[in-house]
Amino acid sequence: MYQVLKLNKIAAVGTERLGAEYSCADSVENPDAILVRSAAMHDMTFGANLLAIARAGAGTNNIPKDVCSEQGIVVFNTPGANANAVKELVLAGLLLSSRKVVEGIEWAKTLKGNGDAVGKMVEKGKSQFVGPEIMGKTLGVIGLGAIGILVANAAAALGMKVVGFDPFMSVPNALKLDPQVKLLKSNEEVMTACDYLSIHVPLTPETKDMVDAKMIANMKDGVRILNYSRDGLVNADAVLDALKSGKVAKYVTDFGNDKLLCEENVIVLPHLGASTPESEDNCAVMACDQIKDYLENGNIVNSVNFPALSLPRTAENRVCVLYKDAPDLMKQVLAAVGGNVANMLSNTRGGYGYAIIDVNGSVDADKIALVDGVIRVRAL
Repeated sequence: MYQVLKLNKIAAVGTERLGAEYSCADSVENPDAILVRSAAMHDMTFGANLLAIARAGAGTNNIPKDVCSEQGIVVFNTPGANANAVKELVLAGLLLSSRKVVEGIEWAKTLKGNGDAVGKMVEKGKSQFVGPEIMGKTLGVIGLGAIGILVANAAAALGMKVVGFDPFMSVPNALKLDPQVKLLKSNEEVMTACDYLSIHVPLTPETKDMVDAKMIANMKDGVRILNYSRDGLVNADAVLDALKSGKVAKYVTDFGNDKLLCEENVIVLPHLGASTPESEDNCAVMACDQIKDYLENGNIVNSVNFPALSLPRTAENRVCVLYKDAPDLMKQVLAAVGGNVANMLSNTRGGYGYAIIDVNGSVDADKIALVDGVIRVRAL
């Protein structure tokens, strides 16, 4: 029986896929796997039984990935599962940033109690909420992954000119892009070309404050910035200064902080990007499927700290080896396995490696674990 700890509410449509061999609960003493959404895990101590953590969402900043790698804990995420939900909210943000809808709604509420005069008051006061259409304007999209591609394509379908950049653009993702989307050569080139900017990248030391005072100074006057990716990508002080000077017309973010709340021309949403029942179901299903396949078969799909590796079973026994990348390490592992290898795959990523080895006959997992650099061995 596998023990699975839920740190957040995970949709039942996902956990039900685990089957009778799994016990899923909000309190588990020594879990084999953890399912999480937004709960902070950096102060947690992980037991020796823990094999995997699956984040029901794309971002994994709440998980101590370096610690997990050292302990042989595979961290999964669910890229693309909430992509449509975020895309739809970005489209709403584009319109909210242009048409002063929020301000207009709040003003209309103040007219309550004026009876038959409300109609005339509306006609007299509506001019203060004039805003431009998005059609024909240029949207810059930084980060063309699962969400960024959907945003770019949708904006193009709405008649916007779309430019984008992603240094890690894959061929499959490039093929999904609308031909109207123009790929540029850098983040800076995108930022200086657009009337609207939408950011879809993870928060890393390299991307922190990617939109700062220097970058904003090079943007078009009246640019509108949307951040539905991560707090910290846009420098709050810089954007507030730019809003006061008129350099930036509007800032829409799904990640509020105390500096941004109640500021003029800032629209702060309470992290609603993936808050749809469809998105929560998709993330739960993907997270649970990934954990199940890893625990039972050793296959890794969508890990953020170990390489992706999947192999159909071809022998009676399977050995899964997590290790630190080092010269000749796999030769030593195979020597410890013996001469009955039927099939195998191995790969490395970021200094860590993973191998799936199918073996005919018995396997001495303890002998493999003695190889210097091996972090964890599982015999399935």
